[in-house]
Amino acid sequence: MSVSIKKRTDDVFQVTVADSITTTHEVTVNDQSLTDLTDDKVTKEQLLEFSFNFLLDREPNTSILSKFDINVISKYFSDYRDEVKRWCNESQN
Repeated sequence: MSVSIKKRTDDVFQVTVADSITTTHEVTVNDQSLTDLTDDKVTKEQLLEFSFNFLLDREPNTSILSKFDINVISKYFSDYRDEVKRWCNESQN
């Protein structure tokens, strides 16, 4: 399985997950969301890569919404924000 990210605008990204079924997702990550989630320790693309790996550990790519804002993940997975913070702290070491 592979995840590729293409920047569409400053805040909108196309994420393609290639598996037995390839899916495409349009994800919005604005500057405020990046700051809230990561304290600006990583790029939007790095956050998206982590977020999709997080999601794919929990559900198949065919279950991931085709269009969503990055903040919606925590509505489905309550541990998402904590996992992002932990990952950001680990990636700084």
